[in-house]
Amino acid sequence: MSELIVPEIRKRTKPDWLKIKIPSGETYAEVKKIVKTHKLHTICEDGKCPNMAECWGLGTATFMILGNVCTRSCSFCAVATGRPNEYDVDEPKRVAEAIKLMKVKHAVITSVNRDELKDKGAGVWAATIREIKTLNPGVTMETLIPDFKANWDLLELVVKEKPEVVSHNMETVERLYRIVRPQAKYERSLEQIKRTKELGLRTKSGIMLGLGETQLEVEKAMDDLLDHGCDVLTLGQYLQPTKLHLEVAEFVTPEQFLKYKTIGESKGFAIVESGPMVRSSYHAEKHI
Repeated sequence: MSELIVPEIRKRTKPDWLKIKIPSGETYAEVKKIVKTHKLHTICEDGKCPNMAECWGLGTATFMILGNVCTRSCSFCAVATGRPNEYDVDEPKRVAEAIKLMKVKHAVITSVNRDELKDKGAGVWAATIREIKTLNPGVTMETLIPDFKANWDLLELVVKEKPEVVSHNMETVERLYRIVRPQAKYERSLEQIKRTKELGLRTKSGIMLGLGETQLEVEKAMDDLLDHGCDVLTLGQYLQPTKLHLEVAEFVTPEQFLKYKTIGESKGFAIVESGPMVRSSYHAEKHI
């Protein structure tokens, strides 16, 4: 096993290309009202996504099921960590109803990790996909799912509901896993993607840049993902959500992101979304 090298971090000034729009507009307000009325969580809000103004302004949002408290403590993530409350059995129906009200053509669903549950939340995942398909015929769907602690029967329980895209983010390169994702495993996430592909689904993953990774490490992660059947890759800039989270090691330039896009496409990904503001659900409707 190679020695873990912690990148040297210095406080950095955010460049102009990372300026975020202030949320506004009638459509934004309507989306916010629907989310609040149905007592739903979105990764847009809980994850402090920089694209919330744009996406909500277009009438789309990424719903986060199984509550807004995660059992894992990833050092990059703005979602709260702790012991979650009991999950809401009516949540799948409320999510489906909200999607219908928003009149979206492509829905994106994600969740916190619920490692304390016997089924890791897979039952709620399956029910949510079914409810969305029942109430919204014709709507396509992307599901950004956990690793289910390598219980592959639970993965199959979710995947058999056949969302159009199944995403699972690697988040970072292999060397930085113990810093960035201490309760996850690089090989386990790759295995999850491989098994999803073997079950016949379109696969997708995302990596954050600016945590101290090298270009060679990014390219190795690309190769590993392709070897395990990943179809779509997203690359975006890591932004520190609070002072308690990992600091940014580097603000990767738009030119370097474009270079990574070219490299990824040449290696064989069907689609590569690469840019400072790209997040895993950004322009997700294009990834079917």
